[in-house]
Amino acid sequence: MTNTPASRPGVKTNVQKAAMAVGAVFLLVGVLGFIPGITAPYDELGLAGHESGALLLGLFQVSILHNLVHLLFGVAGIALARTNSGARSYLLYGGIIYLVLWVYGLLIDMDSAANFVPLNDADNWLHLFLGIGMIALALLLTRNKDRNRSHTAH
Repeated sequence: MTNTPASRPGVKTNVQKAAMAVGAVFLLVGVLGFIPGITAPYDELGLAGHESGALLLGLFQVSILHNLVHLLFGVAGIALARTNSGARSYLLYGGIIYLVLWVYGLLIDMDSAANFVPLNDADNWLHLFLGIGMIALALLLTRNKDRNRSHTAH
């Protein structure tokens, strides 16, 4: 038996740590979206849709739905970080979801009902970088494990 972090109880692999960190950041962002001052003008925080005029950190358009999605995505990351495969899946498929959301944000009319999350240009750029970053973490932090598996199969 090898002495890898995955083979030692209680020791997290790098991909698990990354998924935990990403999940924790999403939880934090979800909470911050409900704090007046950090989200302003707070009285314009809507349930959903492009009519929500609240901006997180003065940049990112948010709504109650948007904040709840961040909270749920954070909980998912922390829960899936319990296992190596769960952490990798969270980062990989979460990254793909964010790239799809980026494309969606580019294609929709920001003032239409299709902008139900809501999204703005700052959100779109963030989604692009999140998607690329999460996929890169999933692939780079599990690369050696995949390579070791293929060498032992031969």
